[in-house]
Amino acid sequence: MIELQGLPMTAKKPAKAKQSVPPAKGDQVDIFRAAWAKELPDLDTEAIEINARARRITLALRPGIEAIFAAHGLDAGEFDVIGTLLRSGAPYRLRPTELFRSLMVSSGGLTDRLVRLEKSGLIRRLAAPGDGRSLLVELTQRGQRVAEETFRADMEYETGVVSALTAPERQQLAGLLRKLALAIET
Repeated sequence: MIELQGLPMTAKKPAKAKQSVPPAKGDQVDIFRAAWAKELPDLDTEAIEINARARRITLALRPGIEAIFAAHGLDAGEFDVIGTLLRSGAPYRLRPTELFRSLMVSSGGLTDRLVRLEKSGLIRRLAAPGDGRSLLVELTQRGQRVAEETFRADMEYETGVVSALTAPERQQLAGLLRKLALAIET
């Protein structure tokens, strides 16, 4: 059993099989895999085809997405907060512990984000009704507008990227990635 970030995963030892040779014209991952096949021909490197491509795609998309956030006066962490509040639905209000769990950040990291967002007028912190010790984090009207505009711009960018695939290809890829994500998360 392998443990990845605290998540136990079972790994089957692959049977020693001859590597398939990537196509002559391929992407950078095909080049890496071909080099590994020459150096370690007994090692199955098929997982690189998925994992390395997922990583490369994420890294390639990040600058464009971060530029969209910056154009709206946000960083990725700040957008995570206001995006989470917006998708929570009206009244766009959550307890800090709900945000903390959803975002998987440290409480100190969340506090820093909340301070910045409150100073910029995108959120406000309110006393929880019936519990004077507890606070709620709520999007302001300006925060709702910025969160929606930012998310719309992000989706336009990401939709443009995946338009290289047909609709059935996008659906198939999304389904396969969901299956892999669920296998890792459980």
